[in-house]
Amino acid sequence: MTFYVTTPIYYVNDVPHIGHAYTTVIADVLHRYHKLFGDDSFFLTGTDEHGQKVQAAAEKRGLSPQAHCDELCVRFQEAWEDLNIQHDVFMRTTYPYHAKVVQECLQELFEKGDIYAHEYEGWYSVSEEIFYTEKDLVDGKSPMGKEVTKISEKNYFFKMSRYQEALIAYIEQHPQFIQPDGKRSEVLGFLRQPLQDLCISRPKARLSWGIEIPFDKDFVTYVWFDALLNYCSAIGLKQGPERQKNFNHYWPHTVHLLGKDILITHTVYWTTMLMALGLPLPKQIFAHGWWLNEDGGKMSKSEGKVVSPLDMKNLVGTDPFRYFLIRETVLGNDASFSPHIVVNRINSELANNLGNLFSRITNLVEKYYDSKKPSEHGLLPQTKSIQELALTTAHKVQQEILNMAPQAAVGAVIDLLSATNKFIDEIAPWKLVKEDKDKTGECLSVCLEVLRIAAILLSPVMPEKCASILSQLGVHGTPQLADAKVWGRLMDGAEIKKGEILFPRITLP
Repeated sequence: MTFYVTTPIYYVNDVPHIGHAYTTVIADVLHRYHKLFGDDSFFLTGTDEHGQKVQAAAEKRGLSPQAHCDELCVRFQEAWEDLNIQHDVFMRTTYPYHAKVVQECLQELFEKGDIYAHEYEGWYSVSEEIFYTEKDLVDGKSPMGKEVTKISEKNYFFKMSRYQEALIAYIEQHPQFIQPDGKRSEVLGFLRQPLQDLCISRPKARLSWGIEIPFDKDFVTYVWFDALLNYCSAIGLKQGPERQKNFNHYWPHTVHLLGKDILITHTVYWTTMLMALGLPLPKQIFAHGWWLNEDGGKMSKSEGKVVSPLDMKNLVGTDPFRYFLIRETVLGNDASFSPHIVVNRINSELANNLGNLFSRITNLVEKYYDSKKPSEHGLLPQTKSIQELALTTAHKVQQEILNMAPQAAVGAVIDLLSATNKFIDEIAPWKLVKEDKDKTGECLSVCLEVLRIAAILLSPVMPEKCASILSQLGVHGTPQLADAKVWGRLMDGAEIKKGEILFPRITLP
């Protein structure tokens, strides 16, 4: 199976926040799961570096737009490195090859009559870089509540409306194309209203920072037209036979992961652009929810209510923070965020469940079996049910990931660990060892196998912690799903190492 996952490329007018981290960690986890399954997986993220917001931010700082971009781009790269993000490409829209692809696409659409010049008057949101008509406004602001300014000027327009009916038909014929289902309904509702053509230029007199329009040197490309094409230019579109082959390989398997606030730009602007260019549409566009403050409001830079992902990472650790982002909410739903919510989740499921199980078992193996894995003898009636649950969990995790439900995948592993903790409490090996060492050994052996399987299945979420668990169990090499679908891979007598506490309980200052 081939899998190509993208995040939006992030505006470099500010530093990374929790929303950026959420999308990027999810994409990284999905990418790592597909590699765990043995799939050919490719992962793209990056920065969107053109447009009025970037130009304004650079001017405010007294820097050239390029210098501003070069500086803030590094902040994203460092943040993703700190969160152990393993992207294949970090895209920047200031790369020369990307500009060349954008200009070739513009020229192609212009020559086929899909781009035309027009005098336009409308309401413009600088923060969103989007034009709105009078009927779009809500209480004098954009639908997202942003300030707008009336602008009248000549611009170039893409005949987006030409593809409206074809797009509606495609969405209706492919129910999995836009997810979750509620978002598909939202997009169809939008498309059943008259669709305006898309302004795809900005006069250089107003905005100089952008990719020059190839057929009119007095204009630059609208930032959204430029930015959306990164998903294709990054993997080889219009860059020679070999790069085009790479594009043809990955593009049909594309999953765009994005926040619900940019749903329309991806499901309408982007899809009609692709149709006009004669390119296939991505496999899926998946819109996730927002992280909300404890008072239920969206975290927003403009409201001054944002959380630095690195602040939380420094408090709880990289892997636990990644775990929280995946586990706390169903992909597609909103969720509340606060340090207390993060710490409670980590303490209950990592410290008290996984960490406690690992610590108890390795301590008992060291104390009673000289740190060597004991044997299973088929003496405990509960052993078979734990084995079956463990092997079922491996299959369930794979299916939930294919269904774009990472929270449910992780939940299945937690259910397995909870059942195993209940199993060990029922057997009470610390007491049983005085009467029956074989039964005690079987109990511990079963728990070690569960820990091995759980560590494999959680490795895309917590790569460092799970690598540590597997290493202490004597398992080395790159984890593979196939190893989690087989019981008994730990050899009798294998050395089991007791290490430091995996997940110390966290106390907020």
